[in-house]
Amino acid sequence: MTTSIEGRIAEELGVRERQVKAAVELLDGGSTVPFIARYRKEATEMLDDAQLRTLEERLRYLRELEDRRSAILDSVREQGKLDEALEAQIRAADTKARLEDIYLPFKPKRRTKAQIAREAGLEPLAEGLLGDPSVDPLAAAAAFVDADKGVADAAAALEGARAILTERFSEDADLIGELRERMWSRGRLAAKVRDGKEEAGAKFADYFDFAEPFTALPSHRVLAMLRGEKEDVLDLVLEPEEPSDEPGPSTYENMVARRFGVADRGRPGDKWLGDTVRWAWRTRILVHLGIDLRLRLRTAAEDEAVRVFASNLRDLLLAAPAGTRATLGLDPGFRTGVKVAVVDATGKVVATDVIYPHVPANKWDESLAKLERLAKEHSVDLIAIGNGTASRETDKLAGELCERNPELELTKVMVSEAGASVYSASAFASQELPDMDVSLRGAVSIARRLQDPLAELVKIDPKSIGVGQYQHDLSEVKLSRSLDAVVEDCVNGVGVDVNTASAPLLSRVSGIGSGLAENIVAHRDANGPFRSRKALKDVARLGPKAYEQCAGFLRIRGDDPLDASSVHPEAYPVVRRMAKAVSGEVAALVGNSSVLRSLRADDFVDEKFGLPTVTDILKELEKPGRDPRPAFKTATFKEGVEKIGDLAPGMVLEGVVTNVAAFGAFVDVGVHQDGLVHVSAMSKTFVKDPRDVVKPGDIVKVKVMDVDIPRKRISLTLRLDDEAAPQASGGGQGRRRERAQGARPPQQRAPRERRDGGGGARQAAAPAPTNSAMADALRRAGLADGGSPRDRRGKR
Repeated sequence: MTTSIEGRIAEELGVRERQVKAAVELLDGGSTVPFIARYRKEATEMLDDAQLRTLEERLRYLRELEDRRSAILDSVREQGKLDEALEAQIRAADTKARLEDIYLPFKPKRRTKAQIAREAGLEPLAEGLLGDPSVDPLAAAAAFVDADKGVADAAAALEGARAILTERFSEDADLIGELRERMWSRGRLAAKVRDGKEEAGAKFADYFDFAEPFTALPSHRVLAMLRGEKEDVLDLVLEPEEPSDEPGPSTYENMVARRFGVADRGRPGDKWLGDTVRWAWRTRILVHLGIDLRLRLRTAAEDEAVRVFASNLRDLLLAAPAGTRATLGLDPGFRTGVKVAVVDATGKVVATDVIYPHVPANKWDESLAKLERLAKEHSVDLIAIGNGTASRETDKLAGELCERNPELELTKVMVSEAGASVYSASAFASQELPDMDVSLRGAVSIARRLQDPLAELVKIDPKSIGVGQYQHDLSEVKLSRSLDAVVEDCVNGVGVDVNTASAPLLSRVSGIGSGLAENIVAHRDANGPFRSRKALKDVARLGPKAYEQCAGFLRIRGDDPLDASSVHPEAYPVVRRMAKAVSGEVAALVGNSSVLRSLRADDFVDEKFGLPTVTDILKELEKPGRDPRPAFKTATFKEGVEKIGDLAPGMVLEGVVTNVAAFGAFVDVGVHQDGLVHVSAMSKTFVKDPRDVVKPGDIVKVKVMDVDIPRKRISLTLRLDDEAAPQASGGGQGRRRERAQGARPPQQRAPRERRDGGGGARQAAAPAPTNSAMADALRRAGLADGGSPRDRRGKR
């Protein structure tokens, strides 16, 4: 009995099939994952957003599989070759790979040597030699010589017969599946440097003579080697298993031979059949499996890289907001000056300027005076300093400003400017800040992203924010779909003030696209702030379905206190029954913990709203509109430690985790170059996933273990009692730690993890943010080759 798509997903998720069916029905009806997870818990019996995202992805895959299955059945049926057994085999295929294996013999293709041989009447010869090896091949072939059919002699007849058998051997679905799984579990990926490419490809030096089992390869190594091959530096070979010095057929050839009853028993046809098996393996099957496994390696590596990117992006977007505080944004630069923008508590730009405190102008005192005037005039609380070129010099300027004006109680914070130039040159920035110079828009973005990272960063394509690895080597569709889902979940998880939100932020709200977001902003501009959620229904093209999906995620501080909460308007009657039960008004109920805790959720359950929803309502009423993001805090860089040369092994520093990769975490300690905490130096116990220990934005204490100035590498540890390397060390902590965790055989040992996953030394980079996950460490490391054009070329 064939399992339904819903049944299969239920089995994979470990939930009931009815839960999956309910979720699928809601998704097909136009509901979003955030809406279903928050407001349809009764229908799905509490499936959470992570389960729903997995369900959504698997539903897409399995539906594509069914579409392909139908197309294959139609194709084989039209060929007149579909019998009951084959149809059952096709319907039982549970993966796209298995389905394509079965379809391979029937797939329309250009005329092959085997087809030409069949047309020449050589199939009986091939079948006869395979069925009776006691027959002498040359003697049997002589009977099939026919010049008119293109068979000139016995050798040509045997060549045609071999082509027929080779195709048959290589298109046996069960055999190919078995060989593929064996090769995946036993094989390895080997890399060699191409002749003469050693110097030009030095950044891939770790892979010049490298081999590691497929199943042990982490995603960043796979992507690094594939890039090395793409850049004509490396030659990659997919080896079925470790090379053996033993003579004779390989295990794989023996598996093919057994499948078709080929064995060397001294019969006249045995050697010819054995050679045919070897020919089929080396020229067809191995090539086919190599293509399959290369795709499998790339797909697995992409999936992991996308997962890491998505996880880091989630941390970045959900970073602690500084809140509604007047902020001075500084976009550092030398020759072009430091761009200055002041935004008020609502994010509105109230002043801009350009100062030239650094070389070559050196107008330090004049710059300080301007900043002091702006800070006093606009009651500035925070100073946001972009982490690009000249950031530490600008940080000194801000520090002196704070020291000279203690009464202002200023707080300076380093902020990632990754993607700021992308925003500055965007159509939305032109619309939002039409009369402002492009260079000044970056300072505005830096200031605003300190106030509210989520609200500002949604204006930028996630791929330009710079927290991925090898992002331009990944599937554009897969990456965009995953990142869009993260942004959607984060925006809806926090909620959006409809009267202050930008169109890009509104467009990420459940049920609202870019067009509807523009309509909401236009209605707000024309009619003033919304006073209630009901007023949203007056927006052009915002129909009942869109209202249902978005209303609970939009916050309006107006006439009804519930409009500022995450309670959905459809559940307002439940709240009014609660208020009536305690003889009070709804306004008196909101935030009144003692009264709310006296209510029993079971008393308000009805046919429409079950216990999960009522429980959520009570929690929300206790702390209405609460922000799930962490509290804002900053880190302090050590005075006197400003460049990599100032570091020494043994130093204990405070830093900020700027990015997390599969092999460890990058930490900014304020020297324009992030250090690496290898996964083996994160804890005294084994760490499988670095994200179990830290995440972007975390403030941590680290010890400097090793400093390699020529290659711009800093080795750090979270284990503060670790013994640091001597000052003269040239690096290599990663290798020593790897051996400590368990050495591999020399030919399989992994390379020392590079900051760019095999891309060599990084360019000098600016420090990363100190208050949030707004990080671009991997971009600066070379792991992500994204980022803005300005980020790449630097500022002069």
